Amino acid sequence: MKKLKKELQDKSGLELATICANAAFETKAEDLVILDVRGISSFADYFVIMSGRSSRHVQGLAEAMEKAMRSKRISAAKAEGIQEGMWVLLDFADVVVHIFYHEQRSFYDLEGLWHDAPRVKINES
Repeated sequence: MKKLKKELQDKSGLELATICANAAFETKAEDLVILDVRGISSFADYFVIMSGRSSRHVQGLAEAMEKAMRSKRISAAKAEGIQEGMWVLLDFADVVVHIFYHEQRSFYDLEGLWHDAPRVKINES
């Protein structure tokens, strides 16, 4: 797991997930969900899951996430799928962001796979 910068070590995973969610709302993400996977996942505390209307929208959402996190001096330890724009995965240590082209999301059904994970209430700001 990637270590956060010293000044951000006091930020909780939920705060980092909220930063991602706010960037997603600003970029018009669809069906955004935050799953609290603490205690049921060994590699992350929160999943932020959203959909985009097209592959280009998915890529734009990923770029917005990375920009928002970079502004907080956090960079993704791993980013996959950006070129294709069908399912982008961004790993920010305690927070893993999944950005799906809407048709791919129902096929992979992460919410169903992690059905035991509580959903975090999100306020669109």
